[in-house]
Amino acid sequence: MNHVKIITLFLASIGLLADIHAQNTTKAIPQGFISLFDGKSLKGWQAADMSWWTVEDGAITARITEDKPCNKNQYLFSDYGTMADFELKLKHRLVSDYNVNGGFQFRSEHYEVDDCKGYQVDNNTETNWLVRLYDEFGRHTLAWRGERTVFEESGQPVTTKIPEAQGEAHFELGQWHEYHLICKGDTLTLLVNGILVAEVIDRDPANKDASGLLALQLHSGKPMLVQFKDIWYKEY
Repeated sequence: MNHVKIITLFLASIGLLADIHAQNTTKAIPQGFISLFDGKSLKGWQAADMSWWTVEDGAITARITEDKPCNKNQYLFSDYGTMADFELKLKHRLVSDYNVNGGFQFRSEHYEVDDCKGYQVDNNTETNWLVRLYDEFGRHTLAWRGERTVFEESGQPVTTKIPEAQGEAHFELGQWHEYHLICKGDTLTLLVNGILVAEVIDRDPANKDASGLLALQLHSGKPMLVQFKDIWYKEY
């Protein structure tokens, strides 16, 4: 076989592998969902300071180092626009040798030029709760891991326990884990790796957010690495 034929076959095999990879990637997206991240660029995402955000190993990535400290929270907003009732699935990890914070905003809004206000999936290393539903620049903790909180129209919260989320967490923030967030009307439901961990029913008209933006967070603080991938969205 001459060199031309060998090269031709080699290039064809590369093309076939690329097609197979593309098919597998498409199949990985759950039925009814769309992908908000193409796995290779920040197309469809914007930040006040894009220098914090890159794509590495197929994941949206941000890091704080000793050489590049971060003294203010950074947010990367999805260009998709306003989201009201939806499901969101994304994989995330937060890696650090320190006690650090992170997460992502939903049904939120731009605040004071480059900040963000609204609901948040909040997580924190070296804590026993690890993940919670939170209200940034609002009521703060809405439901810790293992809790279901109902905010009545008066604003008064009533909290009960979620049995399957009690005790030691079944996931680690430093390892890839999947958040599945379901927002339907007043109800915010959060699952991690398929297990219900927190839920909020927000009937408080003065404070609830019916719709808003999606934004990924790099929280100010000690050196850390945050990554997000497989960001899938379904609208109701």
